[in-house]
Amino acid sequence: MKTAAEIYDVLHGILENDFEIDPADINLDANLYQDLDLDSIDAVDLVVKLREITGKKIDPDAFKQVRTVQNVVSEIEKLVN
Repeated sequence: MKTAAEIYDVLHGILENDFEIDPADINLDANLYQDLDLDSIDAVDLVVKLREITGKKIDPDAFKQVRTVQNVVSEIEKLVN
């Protein structure tokens, strides 16, 4: 998982399967909280899942500014590359 497209595919799968979000609602511009209806507990769960997949420690502070699916992809891309 190195390219933005690969990261997006993995993230899309997590949002769809683990958070039961309609795949039609998931796109790069989707706001995690407003459009996808995640709450702060979901956000923590998402960080944990991404940590398991990447094997990298994810700084919670880096994710405080994350609002959209694109933001998540960008942060993970920085971590793994």
